[in-house]
Amino acid sequence: MRSTVSFVVAGFIAAAAPAWAQSQPGPRIVVGGRVSGGVVAETRPPSARAYQGRNSGPEQTERFSRKVKIGRDGRVSLANIAGDIVVTGGSGDEVSIEAVKRTRGDRGELASVHIDVAERGSRVEVQTTHTLRRDRVSVDYTVSVPNSASLEVHSISGTIKVTGVRGTVRAETISGDVTVSDTPKLEAAKSTSGNVSIAGVSVEGDLVAGSVSGSVTARNVKAHGLELGSVSGGITVTDAMCDRLGAKSVSGSIEYAGTISKTGRYEINTHSGTVRLTLANPPGFELNANSFSGSVRSDFPMTIGGTADRNTRDRSGRRIMNNRSMRATYGDGSATLTIRTFSGDIVIAKK
Repeated sequence: MRSTVSFVVAGFIAAAAPAWAQSQPGPRIVVGGRVSGGVVAETRPPSARAYQGRNSGPEQTERFSRKVKIGRDGRVSLANIAGDIVVTGGSGDEVSIEAVKRTRGDRGELASVHIDVAERGSRVEVQTTHTLRRDRVSVDYTVSVPNSASLEVHSISGTIKVTGVRGTVRAETISGDVTVSDTPKLEAAKSTSGNVSIAGVSVEGDLVAGSVSGSVTARNVKAHGLELGSVSGGITVTDAMCDRLGAKSVSGSIEYAGTISKTGRYEINTHSGTVRLTLANPPGFELNANSFSGSVRSDFPMTIGGTADRNTRDRSGRRIMNNRSMRATYGDGSATLTIRTFSGDIVIAKK
């Protein structure tokens, strides 16, 4: 019986991220172990099995190709150890899987890596299995799925790019960038060490995106709730619409440009960085702002403690309030903005 490397859905960010990330699901590596009664027995730490890299020898390759019919509303899951993954939504009712195994070691290593495709009715599961404890093999995947299918992709070392998949999408990697576009039902996009970029998303529920070491960028997104986080990196959201926002960064600035809804709740926290909100015609909001080392600036005339704001202005005419902690109201005060930064300015601008 060959030993296998497999994924189990668990908390891959938990070991490196703060509390906001620990509650989020993700893959876990099981090396030479077993799963029994819900308990995973590991024979060595996950970091020991991570992609070993390639040496300077000539590259050896082996190609894999498979097509599976699943129907337009099927489900596809793909798990990889090392290598890039590109998934595109297309027409038809087939899943097309093209893969290239690569190594600069001994060619025999290619045979030790298996691509297992399991068909279960309208569901297809693609699993990358390494049978050697140490190899220098990566597998690059190019996959086409029916555009209305649902997709779940997990990787350890490699970038993930998903385009044009209209069903629910979850994309997570430990080391690599995640780029997701034209995926209106995106549920999660995460990386431990890499940048996360999402665009063209419209969901009725909540959307989660985060990185431990990297930036998070979201463009043209609409969701009931946005949960965005980065430990070491900035967060930038443009052309957004949501009823609830939770954005947190330890070291990085946070920018949000878009609309806020009546009675919406928006909470932004960063330890080291500037917070900037660019709002399009908000009906009103109540601002609770706190900055230990920085100022609060607003393009909107606000009432502070029952007295009209008469604070100073900068050269552009924007009001400057130097209070480290303040509460103010604009318009009907229906939305709630809670903004905290230890080291940085808070800017609320008109779009």
